[in-house]
Amino acid sequence: MKRVIDRIGMAGVAAIGLLAAALFFSNFMVKPLEERNALLKEKAGQRAGAAAPSGEKVAAVYAYLQKEEDTTDWLAKLHGIGTATGIQMRAASYSTKPAEGRIVRYEIVLPVAGSYAQIRDFLKRAQAEIPVMSIDQVSLKKDEKKGGAIHAEMRLTLHMVKS
Repeated sequence: MKRVIDRIGMAGVAAIGLLAAALFFSNFMVKPLEERNALLKEKAGQRAGAAAPSGEKVAAVYAYLQKEEDTTDWLAKLHGIGTATGIQMRAASYSTKPAEGRIVRYEIVLPVAGSYAQIRDFLKRAQAEIPVMSIDQVSLKKDEKKGGAIHAEMRLTLHMVKS
């Protein structure tokens, strides 16, 4: 053994050690990762092939937003949720925003007052019960004069399909 080391020198011994480490790393680290990568690519290819064409996706969005309820029905439901959660609702304003395509947006500005828990519960229930509604913005302001009541201004949008 000493004779081999004398013949190839310390550089040779180091080279053999590095070669052994590289083979170990390749077999036990790189190869499993390459197999996992191939498996993930195969799964991604199957999903991409199974994905619906974009026309079907748009039709699904329209079908989801197509509800029998009218804007006034959604506003009445929103008021009912507010009453049930105990928040104080002031006069709300809403306007129709022009949009291209078949989707109409009704933007609602709703000033309310109540506790943080009541406002959070109102938003949670409104999102659950009005599937065509999005919460765009909520501004909170604490009123120290009235026992710490919170005043909130909510900007909500109803997304509906034109009839």
